[in-house]
Amino acid sequence: MQALLAVSRAIDWINARLGAVACWLVLIACLISAGNAGSRYLFSISSNAWLEIQWYLFSGIFLLGASYTLKVNEHVRVDLIYAHVSPRARLWIDVFGIICFLLPATIILTDMTWPFFYDAWVRNEESNNAGGLIRWPVKLLLPVGFAFLTAQGISELIKRIAALSGALELETRYDRPLQ
Repeated sequence: MQALLAVSRAIDWINARLGAVACWLVLIACLISAGNAGSRYLFSISSNAWLEIQWYLFSGIFLLGASYTLKVNEHVRVDLIYAHVSPRARLWIDVFGIICFLLPATIILTDMTWPFFYDAWVRNEESNNAGGLIRWPVKLLLPVGFAFLTAQGISELIKRIAALSGALELETRYDRPLQ
């Protein structure tokens, strides 16, 4: 179990760094948006590339931040049952959800989005907009984001199983991540 917990810590470390990248992307997107609006209204200068880079950055925020959101236990959860059961029952609910829903979905999405990226990369796909950007970098975020979300799901599964076996201490509040 200690070896698996070491793997879990490594995955958590990587996804914490991706969370930091996602935070910086928010700032960059805001600066580009403000700069683009300012140049458009003050100087009547704009470019489709500036608009496209904003949604590229938003994609990065969402896809790279998803694994961090799962790591810090801030993902959407329906608390109708979860908040009213014992900590051990919550662990079992999480194990069931990770195995039956999260991992199958993220594995399938990683597999399905890889050809989408690969086709754009091979064809060096570009935006149809004048002054638009190449598309493969943003399409690469899809399989990468889902792969890191899969890895974080595995990390969370390891932590839940470790907590059930007594190898890891469980936080007392249900809305806190397992450490």
